[in-house]
Amino acid sequence: MQKRWVERHKADTKIVSAMATALKIDNILATLLAQRGVYTFEQARDFFRPELPHLHDPFLMKDMDLAISRIERAMGMKEHILIYGDYDVDGTTAVAVLCSFLRRFYSHIGYYIPDRYKEGYGISTQGIDYAEANNFTLIIALDCGVKSVDKVDYAQRKGIDFIIGDHHTPGDELPKAVAVLDPKRNDCAYPYKELSGCGIAFKIIQALAKTNQLAEAEVYQYLDLVAVSIASDIVPINGENRVLAYYGLKKLNSNPCFGLQALIDLSSKSSDLTLTDVVFQIGPRINAAGRIDDAKDAVKLLMAKSMEEAKTCCGLIDIQNMQRKDFDARITAEALEQIQGDEAQLMRKTTVVYQEDWHKGVIGIVASRLTEKYYRPTIVLTKSNGHVAGSARSVAGFDLYEALSACSDLLEQFGGHKYAAGLTMKVENVPALQARFEEVVAQHITPELLEPEIAIDAVIRLSEITPKFFRVLKQFAPFGPENNAPIFLAKNVYTVGEAVLVGMNHLKMTVTQERAPSFDCIGFGLGDFLPQINKGIPFDACFSIEENIWREKRSVQLNLKGIRLLG
Repeated sequence: MQKRWVERHKADTKIVSAMATALKIDNILATLLAQRGVYTFEQARDFFRPELPHLHDPFLMKDMDLAISRIERAMGMKEHILIYGDYDVDGTTAVAVLCSFLRRFYSHIGYYIPDRYKEGYGISTQGIDYAEANNFTLIIALDCGVKSVDKVDYAQRKGIDFIIGDHHTPGDELPKAVAVLDPKRNDCAYPYKELSGCGIAFKIIQALAKTNQLAEAEVYQYLDLVAVSIASDIVPINGENRVLAYYGLKKLNSNPCFGLQALIDLSSKSSDLTLTDVVFQIGPRINAAGRIDDAKDAVKLLMAKSMEEAKTCCGLIDIQNMQRKDFDARITAEALEQIQGDEAQLMRKTTVVYQEDWHKGVIGIVASRLTEKYYRPTIVLTKSNGHVAGSARSVAGFDLYEALSACSDLLEQFGGHKYAAGLTMKVENVPALQARFEEVVAQHITPELLEPEIAIDAVIRLSEITPKFFRVLKQFAPFGPENNAPIFLAKNVYTVGEAVLVGMNHLKMTVTQERAPSFDCIGFGLGDFLPQINKGIPFDACFSIEENIWREKRSVQLNLKGIRLLG
């Protein structure tokens, strides 16, 4: 699919000039900072040098004092505490962080992850019944629960207290829990709103450590797990998340917990891991446990107390991941067949596909693949426990959660974010949802949003990519939402020697520009341009700039995102 090239807004020239002078950097780098809301020397210092003391006081979060008081009372009274989490990466890392920390000081701690198929997302009556049967009188729910008003009431009737630690958008009514920790509460003054679920767990242990005057190192040792959650849950990499991700990656690359080390050992890249590496190599394996079998396997891995235990757990999870890949490939093919065989479906502004035998554990992945293929808001539905379960994904700039809210009368429940959501509904409502979702999206989405775009941060000449420029650029990492790797546009470039195809239609070549040095390039999926480029036709190229490591030799490489032929 052809992508639009869109140049980002121009930053204020006075701010850019002042920043360039103050930081002794060129105007392009100063522009990149201004685009990210960094306008002063002090802000630039904090951006380039994240510091753990920059983390906010956890007690600024509404109800944190109540949560800590209840946990302290439970431990003082020898109550049994159950840590309850969602079955994805964010939920399982959150449970591992809080459970591991508390078990170092208190023995009556258990954990519970709901079964994706039997219980579905969020707090379940089965989970509460499990707590009652096993004498748990306090449940701490992580990465879920902010909308579970009826479930918390159910627990209260059984004499079980709840603390909710969630990062999803609350509904109109909050659960009647002892404490509801969620920065997205309207009445919560916490300065940063975009923590992951595991980030909330981290703030709880930070508050516990502060209350009990424990060394900060007792808390910081869990930052590798927090970084994995931040990467996998696709939360913004700015503010407090940038600090957590920066130091979490440092730990992940130097001294990860046993479970993460075992996962790294299975990966194709074992050093200099980035958030992108976590998303594609570590996250899917952790997720595979809950998708295929039992997410408790993932928690067990992440809490492993020896390398031997971690490797045993990891072997099981790797088998589950291979099964997940098989389901993913089959269901994606079947969904594509459904769409391509339906002319009306192809003409819509949405994709809603349903097949009752699809594996519920991979429909989210399939929804992402279909969104990438057709570039429009997408829902993939399957049958589960007599109901229909769905996973939804959106395109950049379109609020999926708002669109689903307009369909809420057709749904049993739904939850999620602007770009990703989950839902359950009755089978008989599937046709109505297909029609309503199409109607709502068609009314609100603009034609531009249905075209994928390449957002270009700055125009650059290849001669401006100097060693100093690249050294500063690397310090913009870690990259992710709200701080993506910058995309540059170089005009009128041409190849040095012949371009070649590598792998599955990837383009490999060396490019230059008049009075400029040459740079090696890789263009994934851009092999169709090979004939014209090898005829010597000049072109504009947009790309990110990265470090390529080959046989321990490091070099600057341009990762091509798009080519526009000029001849």
